[in-house]
Amino acid sequence: MPEKSFVVDRKRSGDMGVVFAQAAMTLRIGLTGAPVARFRDGSRDIDVRVQLRPEDRADVESVLDLKVPTNRGGMVGLRDVVNVKDTVLPATIERQNRERYVTITANLAGRPLGSVIKDLKPKLETIQKPDGYRIEFAGDAEMMDETFANMALALILGVVFIYFVLASQFESLVHPLTIMLSLPLALVGALVTLFLFGISLDIIAMIGIVLLMGLVTKNAILLVDYTNQLREKGLSITDALLEAGPTRLRPILMTSAAMVLGMLPTAIGTGAGAEFRVPMSISVIGGVISSTFLTLIVVPVVYIWMDRFTIKGRRLQKRAEAATFDVDE
Repeated sequence: MPEKSFVVDRKRSGDMGVVFAQAAMTLRIGLTGAPVARFRDGSRDIDVRVQLRPEDRADVESVLDLKVPTNRGGMVGLRDVVNVKDTVLPATIERQNRERYVTITANLAGRPLGSVIKDLKPKLETIQKPDGYRIEFAGDAEMMDETFANMALALILGVVFIYFVLASQFESLVHPLTIMLSLPLALVGALVTLFLFGISLDIIAMIGIVLLMGLVTKNAILLVDYTNQLREKGLSITDALLEAGPTRLRPILMTSAAMVLGMLPTAIGTGAGAEFRVPMSISVIGGVISSTFLTLIVVPVVYIWMDRFTIKGRRLQKRAEAATFDVDE
């Protein structure tokens, strides 16, 4: 926005005895006006504002004809102590946290927001900025960062509470870690499935991953719980796992198939709002399938390895060694 700037020449105004504040006040009164009195109309008070007539302030020359009093008792024209400069200023000045800012907006077409920001950041860092200037992402980009941070916190809290619940259920601090091994196995399946279908890891897919944290542990719970029951009946750890696997295979497959089939209509849906539901369904289906098959293989191996760190496991191991020693005797 073009603007005329009236700059008081301090050297000339000082030589002529014109006070800087007096020159500025004269300009203010002439152009924008200043209240000098109040007119009372019944219960209303109306400001009386002194200002040049519109035709007298229509051009710069008319304004420069104003007279300014000096401290020597005379009058001096504004044109003798003021310089007029043509400047350009922003049409509007926006501030946030007491700082000026300029907003540059853009729309996306055919690409997710995260990948666009990833490409933009290295290029923005190469821009030479004056001191005091910086570039920040706002709008949807800022909301995305905040949302991902909140989702990460929710994921961590979910894992912590799952551990507490499992620890109280199994009365152990070690075997809950064996059961929770199914969580990263499900995460791998969810990410691989999203990659195969060309779906970005957005907030909807993150919701599906958080949902997985409570779904996939049921397979390991069924396996580990039944193994513990068999071991209490006197079976060795290897025999208990070999019997628990085939016995619990049917309920594990049935519950996993129910979840996959329940999510399948949403995953292949093409109606209104499908773009918001498909990522969550795809991530859940991929995570359930991977955790179902990997849990049956990985969890028994880790269970045997982790059992040595439990009090019950060490006690049973000593009994087995003692029984072996008696037989040898």
